[in-house]
Amino acid sequence: MPRPTTARRSPTLGLSLGLIITLAAVVAYSWYITRQISRLRELQNNLVDRNRKDSLQLLRIQNDLNSLAVAMRDMLDDTEPYPLTAYSTQFERIRVDLNDALRLEEQVAVVDRTPEQRQYLANSVAQFWDAVDRMFALAQEGKHEEARAQIRLSLQTRQPAMSSTVARLLVQNNDSEEQAAVRIGQIYDRVEHQVYFFLGATLIAIVFTSLYVIRSNRQLFAQLAALSEHRSELAQKLISTQESTLRYISRELHDEFGQILTAIGLMLGRAEHRITKNSPVFADLEEVRQITQNTLEKVRSLSQALHPVMLDEAGLESTFEWYLPTVERQAGIGISYEKSGTPFPVDGSTAVHVYRVLQEALNNVARHSGDKQAWVRLRFLPGMLELEVEDHGKGMVAQTSRPGIGLVAMRERAELLGGKIEFVQPIPKGTLVRLQVPVQRAESHG
Repeated sequence: MPRPTTARRSPTLGLSLGLIITLAAVVAYSWYITRQISRLRELQNNLVDRNRKDSLQLLRIQNDLNSLAVAMRDMLDDTEPYPLTAYSTQFERIRVDLNDALRLEEQVAVVDRTPEQRQYLANSVAQFWDAVDRMFALAQEGKHEEARAQIRLSLQTRQPAMSSTVARLLVQNNDSEEQAAVRIGQIYDRVEHQVYFFLGATLIAIVFTSLYVIRSNRQLFAQLAALSEHRSELAQKLISTQESTLRYISRELHDEFGQILTAIGLMLGRAEHRITKNSPVFADLEEVRQITQNTLEKVRSLSQALHPVMLDEAGLESTFEWYLPTVERQAGIGISYEKSGTPFPVDGSTAVHVYRVLQEALNNVARHSGDKQAWVRLRFLPGMLELEVEDHGKGMVAQTSRPGIGLVAMRERAELLGGKIEFVQPIPKGTLVRLQVPVQRAESHG
């Protein structure tokens, strides 16, 4: 007799239970990932963005404090022809800007500070302005020596303390950014661990999780790429705006003020011819004419420093030949200049960027390298224009992980030209800045 077959249980219940568990796991994991990404977006948008705004305000405060230091130095300079009261307008302008920067900085500050820390800078600034008011009151009463003593004993001792406080706040902001980076890294680590755990559960969970993670990462990296592109566009626009402004100011100084001072010098020369040399007025006119001539030379020098007219009129090579001896005289460094290759025309806009890279590189040599010798090489190669600035000083290759504003500007200018810039260490030491610009961009860059 055949054995009776046993009734097999329907797999519907098990499949349904597995489906429910899988769907619940997918939903829970999706909620978890969404929450983590939301926290990451909130952290990046709120903390990092506010920290950047706070740092900008702190830099603005630091710039105002540096302006105060320069003004106080000029006030103590016995060669300055201006009375102390003439600086009151400049101090008032700085006061308004500094108070506004302090107010905005307090609104966007991210780092937690004690009430004592919040009040210290405000109190220091208030005490500083009280001392400024007393100093100008003494100067108004004609007590110039007492006013200068007030500057030396009170104002010049308070200004470094305030600058140190602002510097400490900037350091705190950097620490806050590092902590935010750690927290972001922790979020990424937690998400990664959950991905691995979930991938070990079921094949279906692996498929859904992988698709979700790929999609999320793609969106995140797209956002980062867009932010990087926007930052580059902003930097390039700032550079273009800066060059336009410097060119305008340079032309105004050269054309308007230069013509006015030249006319004054001619009028004083004609007046001297009408007066005998024995007249006491003749010596005064000669002194005024000499002052006018010196002022004209300073205006022309400043105009050339802001934007050399030679770049537009004589080209890049002639500008180099004029600029390098000027740097030698002003900075006290010896420069060996070498030009090679067959010259080809360089577009005016490209010439400006190459000139600015040369300026920044030589400024770094003069300020930071500690070397008194530099080598500048301009090469007209078949496919590109190459500029090298080399020194054998302390070197800055080790500092490229946290570059300064000058290095960032040089990189942005190289990118704007479609070229590349390198910072390498020559043998045995020092820094070699190498800028390479494709010839088609050098000849036709707009």
